[in-house]
This record gives sequence, structure tokens and C-alpha cells, in this order.
Amino acid sequence: MMIAFVPAAGAGSRMRGDRPKQYLRLHAEPLIAHALRALARESRIALIVVVVSPDDAYWESYDWSEWQGRLRVLRCGGEVRAQSVLNGLQALSAEVVDDTWVLVHDAARPCLDQAALTRLIDAVEHDEVGGLLAVPVADTLKRADEHNRIAATVSRERLWQAQTPQMFRYGLLKRALLAAGVDITDEASAIEHLGLSPLLVEADSSNLKVTHPRDLQLASLILEHLND
Repeated sequence: MMIAFVPAAGAGSRMRGDRPKQYLRLHAEPLIAHALRALARESRIALIVVVVSPDDAYWESYDWSEWQGRLRVLRCGGEVRAQSVLNGLQALSAEVVDDTWVLVHDAARPCLDQAALTRLIDAVEHDEVGGLLAVPVADTLKRADEHNRIAATVSRERLWQAQTPQMFRYGLLKRALLAAGVDITDEASAIEHLGLSPLLVEADSSNLKVTHPRDLQLASLILEHLND
């Protein structure tokens, strides 16, 4: 059994929108709908869990019947991503066993390609630790000083940019998040805190995270290409 978690309790303040980022419109639908549809195309995912904030005022405004029977919303989101994921995991503790695979995917990644998702699951489902989609760093990296002047050039050798989904077993992920606290920015970091090394599964830059207003335009173009 596999479960997908989509933490969606954030506000996305950098988008400067009139609503939380996950509800901004992209191709006449809320951004999160595209992330859900990408996950739902994978038949091995039995349940998709969306974790929203307790006071979310937007979720009920949309029609989610496309995924009726496979979609569940939990109003237990926290102030940060790690807390939302942990709260969601704990909310399902009575019905999920520890070796269940959990895929955590960003609500703001609407352009997840089916081939990349399949590649991740195929590569990780027999792995002892788990893994995530990621992209090898292509650009030259600079470390800045406090005045935004270059302090050093960082070698990009063996550097990867983490994406989502990130896929780990339920029991391990819950234990890792409890141990790591809320300061981590992704699930793989929590697993690393336990001394384990998740598997990197290569994706590409089309699986972008919408963070700034201009990203919506790029996501729109990518979706048009994926849907051709």
C-alpha cells in the first residue's frame, strides 16, 4: 500500500497573491489540483491525504469529486511543513502500518511528470531507506558574504537539488520527523538526521516548485507541453 501526503497549510507569502499559494489559479484550476491529479494517475497510490490548516477558508470552495474515494483532507496543518506532515502522519496512526510507503509531494509542484513518478516508485519501493526525486546541479554556485559579495565558488560535483515526491516508509518517516524537530525543510533531511542516506532518483527541472509570481507562467507552459 502507498499513501501520498500533500502538505498544504502554508500561506506562500512570496507569491503576493490574494489567497494561499496552493489555491492560486493555473489553467482555470487551483494550483494544488494539478499536483493531486499527477499523483492520482499512479494506480499504486491508494490514498491521497491533503493536510490543510485548521482555519483554511478555501478548500471547501472547490470541487474535488474527481478523486472521490481516494482523497482525504485533514485539518491539522502546522505552522511549518514538517509539523504539517508529522501531524498528518499521526492522524492516521490507527489505520496505517509502519511499513506503508508514504510519498510527500509539494502542493506547489503542479508539473510532476508521470514518468518521473513511476521512476521514483520503481527505484525506491525495494530500497531499505527510501528516496526522492532530485536534479543534479547544473549552474555554477557562489557562496556570498554578508555584503552579497562572492566569498567562494562552490564545486557542483555531486550536488543535487531536492524535489518531491519524497518517499519513505510510514514508521521511519514519523520517527525521523519526531527526532529532527520542525526546523528541517524536507523529509529527506529528517531521515539524514537518523544517519541514513536516502536514494536520489534523477528528475528534471520541469518539476518546478511555484515560489514567485513568474513561476506560474513557466508552470503554465510546462503543463501545456505535458498535456499535448
